[in-house]
Amino acid sequence: MIPNPADPPRATLENDQATLTTILDLNAQVLGLTLGIMFGAVLFVATNFLIVKGGEHVGATLQLLGQFFYGYKVTLLGSFIGACYAFVVGFIAGYLIGTIYTWIAKLRTP
Repeated sequence: MIPNPADPPRATLENDQATLTTILDLNAQVLGLTLGIMFGAVLFVATNFLIVKGGEHVGATLQLLGQFFYGYKVTLLGSFIGACYAFVVGFIAGYLIGTIYTWIAKLRTP
């Protein structure tokens, strides 16, 4: 029997399935670390931008984060405190997103 070139060999199909499983398996710790760094950096930059900008009421809206992040104020020290809190929140959010995504992807894979 002459093999059909359009039919891929069985080993290739198994390799493709392994590759697909690896791609779908999202690393929750890496996603958590990435989102944590992004959240912390954004809050740090936003706070310091408002400090440099100045004005009569510096960061009145951003000061509301002090209700959730104990010790956060729109100051230089507050930007470091807020960046730490934002990193923790971002890490937890990224870790949960990665874990739930991987769980759902494994449910859907045959």
